[in-house]
Amino acid sequence: MPNLQDIRRRIMSVRSTQKITRAMKMVAAAKLRRAQETIIGARPYAYHMRDLTKSLAAHADRESHPLLHVGAGEKIGIIVVTSDRGLCGGFNTNIVNETMRTLRGTLAGKSVELTVLGRKGLDALKRRPGTIRTSHTGVYEGFSINAASRIIDDVVADFIKGETKEVYCLYNEFKSAMSQRVTLERLLPYELPEEDPGAEINYIYEPSAHEILFALLVENLHVQMHRILLESAASEQGARMTAMESATNNAGEVINTLSLKYNRVRQDAITREVIEVVSGAEAS
Repeated sequence: MPNLQDIRRRIMSVRSTQKITRAMKMVAAAKLRRAQETIIGARPYAYHMRDLTKSLAAHADRESHPLLHVGAGEKIGIIVVTSDRGLCGGFNTNIVNETMRTLRGTLAGKSVELTVLGRKGLDALKRRPGTIRTSHTGVYEGFSINAASRIIDDVVADFIKGETKEVYCLYNEFKSAMSQRVTLERLLPYELPEEDPGAEINYIYEPSAHEILFALLVENLHVQMHRILLESAASEQGARMTAMESATNNAGEVINTLSLKYNRVRQDAITREVIEVVSGAEAS
């Protein structure tokens, strides 16, 4: 039979844990609100930038722009976006599992190099088969568009050199606080519409159409990478808030179960003492 002191000590321990998970839920909820406002404000600009760039690129000579056609290399690059911190449910696990499914599925037998963002993804993927080309940690600590620029500039340089054939990004797209969708998005080469884009607008370019289009193509990648980081940041806080809410509720259930167990043991102890007293009185 368990000791009353042991049960009481365990109840106190679970209550302490419940206080921590409740506090973490409140912090994640506050961060989620700010992250959600940021991503909702950033999406219209990012989507319009993407559509504008694709519209201009659709009328350009694809062979004259290195970012518009498949690279000369044999390697395929994947940017895997995870978090630096845990305690966020299946947020990182889903990304890591999808990465491994992609490597074993559509990209099986191909040379793939990973660019891993986030400490949790790096720790998980370095123990699994696959080539990690580079990693970035601490990206979300006061990150700005400069963080996205550093990542994209490195990727674009390899693509232009002909070291990579295609570049993809795997991340959690924010849907709501309760829902995040794992998304595989191709960054390079640009996905242009196959059908006729229609009449070309007669723009006046200065200094030249080629230079401006190339600058827009790179700048659009910076914007899209920044959007992806914002999507992942909002998804992380939503997943953490949901996980901490579930942990808080589970701790409450454990406390209730232990309290019932404590009362039963205490009642049995009292009953046993009463029987001993009565038995002693009858014996005398």
